Amino acid sequence: MSSLDLLVVVVSCIGFMALVAVIAYGRSRHATDDVDSYFLAGRGLDASFIAGSLLLTNLSAEQLIGLNGSAYGFNMSAMGWEVTAAVATVAMAFFFLPRYLRGGFTTLPQFLADRYDEDVRRISVVLFLLGYGLVTIPSVLYAGSVAVLKLFDVPALTGLDYGTSLLATVMVTGIVGALYAILGGMKAVAVSDTVNGIGLLIIGVAVPFLALQHLGGGDVAVGFVTLTTEHREKLNAIGAPSDPIPFATLFTGMVFANLFYWCSNQYVIQRTLSARSFAEGQKGVLFSGFFKVLVPLLMMVPGVVAFHLYGPGLATIDLAYPQLVRDTLPTWAMGFFLAVLLGAVFSSYNSLINSAATMFTLDILKPWWLRMRRSERLGGVASGLTDKVWVRSAQWGSVVIALCSMAIAPLLQYAPHGLWQVIRIFTGFYNIPIIAIVLVGMLTTRVPARAVKLAIGFHLVAYGALQFLFKDHIQLHFLHLYALLFFAEVALMLAVGYRWPAAQNPDLPVETIAAAPVDMTPWSHAKACAVSLISCVLALYLLFSPVGLVGGLSTLFTISIGMLVAINIAVWSWSVRRAYE
Repeated sequence: MSSLDLLVVVVSCIGFMALVAVIAYGRSRHATDDVDSYFLAGRGLDASFIAGSLLLTNLSAEQLIGLNGSAYGFNMSAMGWEVTAAVATVAMAFFFLPRYLRGGFTTLPQFLADRYDEDVRRISVVLFLLGYGLVTIPSVLYAGSVAVLKLFDVPALTGLDYGTSLLATVMVTGIVGALYAILGGMKAVAVSDTVNGIGLLIIGVAVPFLALQHLGGGDVAVGFVTLTTEHREKLNAIGAPSDPIPFATLFTGMVFANLFYWCSNQYVIQRTLSARSFAEGQKGVLFSGFFKVLVPLLMMVPGVVAFHLYGPGLATIDLAYPQLVRDTLPTWAMGFFLAVLLGAVFSSYNSLINSAATMFTLDILKPWWLRMRRSERLGGVASGLTDKVWVRSAQWGSVVIALCSMAIAPLLQYAPHGLWQVIRIFTGFYNIPIIAIVLVGMLTTRVPARAVKLAIGFHLVAYGALQFLFKDHIQLHFLHLYALLFFAEVALMLAVGYRWPAAQNPDLPVETIAAAPVDMTPWSHAKACAVSLISCVLALYLLFSPVGLVGGLSTLFTISIGMLVAINIAVWSWSVRRAYE
């Protein structure tokens, strides 16, 4: 890359990032005035901001690099992580979201405190903060920095060695990304996510289009024909046992992993808790599901195209997408791509920081302060702390979390089994017990807090033993392990609840719609939208299967798609008529 090309890339990148910053600042100038504004954007987010923020929070550099690399090295089976998430968004829209909004919760641990007790709240916060602070936040920062290094060959451009280049990239990315969360709170995060999301969709469409054009020698149609007629096994999403995501896991641990992520993971659900109404929350969650079903087309098909262009000759599968971008994207667009890539990294990074600071402030500091006041150990203090104090505490907490993540992120390059292995192993320590105790808490009133503590302790011991002590002796896919532990922990909690039921009904108080902090009227087209979303999931699996593109479009494929279309026409006709009655 010449000096002039580099200048064009830098200027266009800074220009787009400055535009995002200006828009975010303009929409969030008063977002630090009070607790609700800082942590929940004043409970005023509409569907577009919720969907845009959920999209960018979920998609980052590891998806761009990892999913395309998986498609290049294996097949489309890894799309299970993305496509089946749409089913979890339906569960969130109809089952979890109304319970969260009606209770006026700011954090998931707050819900657990109301349902169980303060000890469960504290335990859940510790699990979240350890998971976020030691693994998730540093891994997002590290993966984004590595993506920038690979795509733009930073060591060659700067003359620095790889380690120094990585450290510098981590520091710059970490500081800039943290500013949104620290200075603007949830509103700035959501607005910047939405603008960056538009950029990501533009890039997501442009790269596959240009890649097919490159494959077809300048003709997109020729490239498409080549993609769908040669090496068709690469288009198979029905994973075999040796593939990254065996098909059977979609019906076991994948279900609970997605339910945790989309329905109980604080840094994801905080956007939906910020909805200005139940209807807007439903629309935002369901629209994000439609974005998820687009991911295989935008972030995996390019990996298959890379295999057609380069064969199996790349040094590692993670080089597939960076190489494709360098070969197809014009120089003037590289700066825009860099800005979008950094925006995706910033989104996940600053969302995690904001949520970690929210839980630290509202679930640890504030309850501690209230207990101290009640016990009169702060003798003479007559007034409570203002919202400004809590916001300032969260900002300082965000600074500490950001600094820790920047210190840990470069160390991940020394992980013996790679980044994905680290994320996979350590996320398993808290995702399954959290979704298990949330579901049990919502579905029964008999289970007491002691059962939850026992289940969490059981999970930590059992999961740690199966992952580290007996891993070589038990050949079980980690997603199947998730399912086994989930059912074991639910059974344990129900057994304790049956033998020693809660002394009194600890369930959430019955609240009227008027008592909820937002309008709880559901979206009139939510059910029809959910049917369409599930139909898209089924259609994608039909398309990328032996009855679809893999074996040539069969009669069964045509009939199945026709039935799905007919069902959707009928459902939407019913929904529209019902809305206007």
